[in-house]
Amino acid sequence: MKKGLSLFLAILFLLSIALTGCGGSKETATSNGDQGKSNTNVQSTLVFGRGGDSVSLDPANVTDGESLNVTQNIFDTLVAYKEGNTEIEPALAEKWETSADGLTWTFHLRQGVKFHDGTDFNADAVVFNFNRWMDKKNPYHKGDFPYYGYMFGGYKGDKGHVIKNVVAKDPYTVEIQLNVPQGPFLNNLAMPAFAIASPEAIKKYGEKFGENPVGTGPFVFKQWIRNDKIILDKNPNYWLKGYPLLSQLIFKSIPDNQARFTALQSGDIDMMDGVNPDDVTLAKKNPALQVWLRPSMNVGYLAFNTQKPPFNNVKVRQALNMAVNKQALIDAFYNGLAEPAKNPIPPSLWGYNDAIQDYSYNIEEAKKLLTEAGYPNGFTTDLWYMPVPRPYIPQGKKIAEAIQTEFEKIGVKTNLVTEEWATYLDKTGKGEHTMALFGWTGDNGDPDNFLYVLLDKDNAKAPDAGNISFYKNDKLHEILIKAQRSSDQNERTELYKQAQEIIHNDAPWIPLVHSTPPLVGKKNIVGFNPHPTGTDKFTKVHFE
Repeated sequence: MKKGLSLFLAILFLLSIALTGCGGSKETATSNGDQGKSNTNVQSTLVFGRGGDSVSLDPANVTDGESLNVTQNIFDTLVAYKEGNTEIEPALAEKWETSADGLTWTFHLRQGVKFHDGTDFNADAVVFNFNRWMDKKNPYHKGDFPYYGYMFGGYKGDKGHVIKNVVAKDPYTVEIQLNVPQGPFLNNLAMPAFAIASPEAIKKYGEKFGENPVGTGPFVFKQWIRNDKIILDKNPNYWLKGYPLLSQLIFKSIPDNQARFTALQSGDIDMMDGVNPDDVTLAKKNPALQVWLRPSMNVGYLAFNTQKPPFNNVKVRQALNMAVNKQALIDAFYNGLAEPAKNPIPPSLWGYNDAIQDYSYNIEEAKKLLTEAGYPNGFTTDLWYMPVPRPYIPQGKKIAEAIQTEFEKIGVKTNLVTEEWATYLDKTGKGEHTMALFGWTGDNGDPDNFLYVLLDKDNAKAPDAGNISFYKNDKLHEILIKAQRSSDQNERTELYKQAQEIIHNDAPWIPLVHSTPPLVGKKNIVGFNPHPTGTDKFTKVHFE
């Protein structure tokens, strides 16, 4: 009897180990309290592996994807993008209307919504946030608030500032008055940077709000261990009833792509981005994994600092454009999941000028142009590369090395330079680089978000330049402002095509690629649909 009982208990013990091993990543809990259910066999914590840490968790004070990917799950915006595209749908605002002249927008807010600290979301909270963003004299305007300046023509008192005033008409009605009409206004408001934060938390934490974020979103901030992980817990009082489905969401920083993929295979993480080309192939063959492809709405580029010699010479910039074999880069580093770029905006956007002919890959012609520019023997300079994998530049150092080799063929010698991610962003925003690898994933599906933000003179201003080429062209500026203020998409399309011609001729960049970024995760993850903007909400994601 005792022997049989021992054998029975041993079998039970082994079965319990096997079941535990099926539970998921080593960081995860295995209980599922979603909508009152309990199932110990269903994983309820998702660990997302990524290449770098966030800079800050104050969405208004950052522009990098590693920060906004997290804040997107802590905060909500007035309006949001639909799943899979950039069409607008209600979020914290249930409905809205605009005046005939496009100068007054009225938003009717969702009632009964609470911030994570228990305070009320209402019209006063919306007004507080806008005043904080747009007024540099506001006591809570602590930081640079770069996206606000990029998208709304500067700040209060600036000549091109779009927003005149924001007023609470009653507890749940907000009126936004504009100085001039803005075609992409509603799409701009859906960007993660314009999420509504708790006024009381901003007052409480001051400059430390970026380390103590409080929003109304599906997940509540719990803990941030720098360069390791950020832990978010389920918001049990989320206004979208029945969601989120996960009990916990963890963002885990693993800088090396290969190490991150190994962590996925071993179960230490559940999903990852920044996948090496060969690992995409391996993932497709692995029955325990699945691959998602993010719809392409990005550009990877090499920016020349046009304020520094020799990059103030257009012939130098054009010569370097001729010295890079873009297709070879795609073959080596993108596993076919990219196409060569010739314009600053991707072909998936309306307004794309396909009539433009790219600079041909021609070493001899590039040498001739350098000679005409006064550099018959070339020159020596720095080439900055991104220290973390990004969707458009998945392997920064290797891509920089490949470009370095190409430039040597025309006599241009480069020293490779990088910095820690936050420092890289800071120094390029201040213009300390000579030329730098960079990229952009569209935030709102409008060409303005690429052309005005990245190449207009308004945004060629330190310390947080969106236009890190510091390229200034008055004719281009006139066209972009005219397009921005028009509500006629046909007119705007023609203006943006003209803008791309000017940019192509002036060559402040080498547009490199438009990528289709892959993500890999466990086979039992459902409800995840990668968004073209590059930032994802995990509200409806769960395990089956």
